Amino acid sequence: MSEKTDVLIVGGGPAGITFSRRLKKLRPDTSIVMLRPEAHSMVYCAIPYAIEGLFEPAKVYKKDELVTEVGVDLVRRRATRVDLRARTAQDEAGEEYAADTVFLATGAVPVRPPIPGAWAANVYSVKTQHDMEGLIGQLRDGARRAVVIGAGAIGIEQAQAYQARGLDTYLLDMAPRVLPAMVDGDMSGRLHGALTEKGVHLMPSTRVEQIDTDGDRARSVLTSNGDRIDLDPRHDFVCFSVGMRPDVELFEGQGLEMRPDGIVVDSRMRTSLPGVYAAGDCCSHLSFVDGQPIGGKLATNAVPMAKIAASVVAGRDDEYPGFLNGAATCVYDLRVGSTGFTEELARERGIASVVGRGETTTLFPMMPGAGDLVVKVVADARDLRIIGGQAVSTLPVTDKIDVLTLAIQRRMTLKGLARLSYSAQPWQSFFPARSAIVEAAENALDTFTDSTPALHYPDLLECV
Repeated sequence: MSEKTDVLIVGGGPAGITFSRRLKKLRPDTSIVMLRPEAHSMVYCAIPYAIEGLFEPAKVYKKDELVTEVGVDLVRRRATRVDLRARTAQDEAGEEYAADTVFLATGAVPVRPPIPGAWAANVYSVKTQHDMEGLIGQLRDGARRAVVIGAGAIGIEQAQAYQARGLDTYLLDMAPRVLPAMVDGDMSGRLHGALTEKGVHLMPSTRVEQIDTDGDRARSVLTSNGDRIDLDPRHDFVCFSVGMRPDVELFEGQGLEMRPDGIVVDSRMRTSLPGVYAAGDCCSHLSFVDGQPIGGKLATNAVPMAKIAASVVAGRDDEYPGFLNGAATCVYDLRVGSTGFTEELARERGIASVVGRGETTTLFPMMPGAGDLVVKVVADARDLRIIGGQAVSTLPVTDKIDVLTLAIQRRMTLKGLARLSYSAQPWQSFFPARSAIVEAAENALDTFTDSTPALHYPDLLECV
């Protein structure tokens, strides 16, 4: 006999947690059952730092009380069958559930390319408790060499963790630079230098052809450049960080509209089936910038999507405007962030852009510890609307990225951003005379107006 509930949540990551807490706040009497396959929900982006040994691994586990304290019935078992049309499910213990509303929050799983040796015993990805414990076990068992495949944020953070633990570390990527989805080539040079100066063997424009094995363990990595990276199969390891795919196999063949990157949802997080909602990494969604599908497997996307879904299920109308993809990472002492479109992505999507750079120190120049800050803005050349931004600094850049994200959200133009009113203080900014963000907008405006002699600044719009 099925247990009947108002809402059944399949998945217990950031989207599931946020949805349940928000819905309980809006409608406290709603009965909610959450099926979570993992023993713990995890702070995924902290896993590399746990592996590095900066804190105890258990600190990446989220407390179950995040959902149980608001009255959610948390079931720590995997859903083995879900009938979306009937809105029923069964878990691995054979227990059955029925609901008026189903919320899908199954997230995404790491991609492993279809190459020989990709599933050897000492080849890992980075997402689960099992992954984290396996990699820490390799380090404790005497690993001396690590090969990280994929130089996005997770790959870079992994490479730094292994190098910090004294391993001979290789970092490979098919792209010609690190963080290819986050920054343009003119912003990545310092990042390459920081990695190589620390001893990481950086190998851009390199594809892994196969992983040779000794029994069930990897013993060497063969690359498209003809290089062979030898491993001690007893101790050394390989780690893939080449992307994520939506975890949606359980829902296939049920008439649920999907794209290769996930479940199709509208702006209210409704799927193509009545009574079924979805949010987070299991979903496909659209870019805020151009309204076209774009990847966005980020917790900072999952959380607002889940809040929208909860509002709609609670009877309040709300809409999600699309992915901005604001993100940040660290490359040793450098802090890196981006939002919206890079110059390269704009070109790929058929948008002619105008760009500008601003460079200041992070503090008043005479202050101890003053480093440097570089900001790049990307604007649509048709109307000068801000569509992207990047920052590299020796101090945190998330505040700069958030300002640029807000500029995109409010459809500000270069003129509007150039008029940004900002604060200044010796320990926290450059001199009052200059802001790197304003300087980047002004630089882009000057570049544009130099190519358009008849244009007058008063004619420009501040917002589109």
